Amino acid sequence: MIKGYQVIDADGHVVEPDDLWEKHLSPELAPLAPKRKGAHHWFYNGQKVPPTMTDVLHQEFKRREQKNYRSEAQARWNSKSQIDAMDRMGLDVSYLYPTKGLQLWAFRNMDPAVAAALVRIYNDWLFDFCSYDPKRLRPVPALSLHHPDDAIIELKRVAALGARAIFVRPNPIVNDTMRTLGDPVYEPLWTAAEQLGISVGVHEGGGALPRVTDGRFTSQFACHTNHVMEQMLAFLALLESGVLERHPTVQFAFLEAGCGWLPFWLWRLDEIEYKTNGLSVAANVRMKPSEYFRRQCYVSMEVEPYLGGLVDYIGGDRILFASDYPHPDHEPDMPAQIVEMENLVTKPVLKKILFDNPRRFYGES
Repeated sequence: MIKGYQVIDADGHVVEPDDLWEKHLSPELAPLAPKRKGAHHWFYNGQKVPPTMTDVLHQEFKRREQKNYRSEAQARWNSKSQIDAMDRMGLDVSYLYPTKGLQLWAFRNMDPAVAAALVRIYNDWLFDFCSYDPKRLRPVPALSLHHPDDAIIELKRVAALGARAIFVRPNPIVNDTMRTLGDPVYEPLWTAAEQLGISVGVHEGGGALPRVTDGRFTSQFACHTNHVMEQMLAFLALLESGVLERHPTVQFAFLEAGCGWLPFWLWRLDEIEYKTNGLSVAANVRMKPSEYFRRQCYVSMEVEPYLGGLVDYIGGDRILFASDYPHPDHEPDMPAQIVEMENLVTKPVLKKILFDNPRRFYGES
């Protein structure tokens, strides 16, 4: 709690043990799994994660980690250290996404059986991690989209374990063909999510899935902007394909890309594309794109000075707070900085952002 506000972190992160998958993969799949070489290079079947992270930048990230989270790193990011960090930051509850898992099964033409096994191992570990304090540590298990049937099986499994939301990447999946989140092969997945009342957290990461900057840039400075652009395109894929039209009760959250992109994107889709080119998608898009967003989508915010304008444009009911703990993009005092922004949005709206909205998205209210 910070200055009387209960704070729910809609997007925190765990740090998985380095040997998690090595210890638990079956002998027949272990040789086919991605391998890490050095501190931050991953390889799979001859593919290397695009080399945007230099050794110098990796060392700088480690320096920030020691400055901000020395005790948590020394504790090897265990459950108790997660709670300790939450106490220090003023977080009451944290919904948890992966770190290494953001890229581990994010390769082109990945063997679906390998990807599914990696995800199951991670999800089992995540539920166990959160069992330390299940009232405050909330798992958001992952799905592999390399094969739709595997995704549905895992969705039903984690729902039976108590999950109220799942995590997917926004990028296209490449297994012979390229499939966006709106591809017809995923229609049974969204139907199952709707039937089970499962929300969907869309979260970008590293790895070797197609990204907007591919072939144009190689620096981490440039390629990290994928977090924004892939979220824009993920919303577009779900909209244009009719997923949002056909599944009005499935909630989607677009995470860790800030919120400043949203007013522009919705305005562009409403006022230019829908008015001019809407007939080309008339069967799938039957109202303004912004109306779909206001009905069933959320965006996470950071310390952004135009937050008040976003509230005016989209309303206060569709915004979430995300700490990104313990990644180097954000400082541990970010929750306190957000509370100081109450003059931009009013206290009632800030309460929605910090507490009411994440409870609704994650099925707690």
